[in-house]
Amino acid sequence: MSRAELLELPAAIDLDTANRALGLGRSKGYELARRDLYPCRVLRLGRKYRVITADLLRVLGIDAPGSRPAQAADVA
Repeated sequence: MSRAELLELPAAIDLDTANRALGLGRSKGYELARRDLYPCRVLRLGRKYRVITADLLRVLGIDAPGSRPAQAADVA
């Protein structure tokens, strides 16, 4: 996925879309999600998985528009 496509994603996306952005195959992505080893936060809603787009962008090293870098005071 291109940077522009990533920045146009809604606030939460399905696991297949996140897998594509991360370059993971479907089976591997679902296995990681089931084992709580996915590289970003995954929410389980019933039988479905959702990934928070802001977390995905952070893992990919992409700053979302309007976001600001973390300050030392923000972390404490």
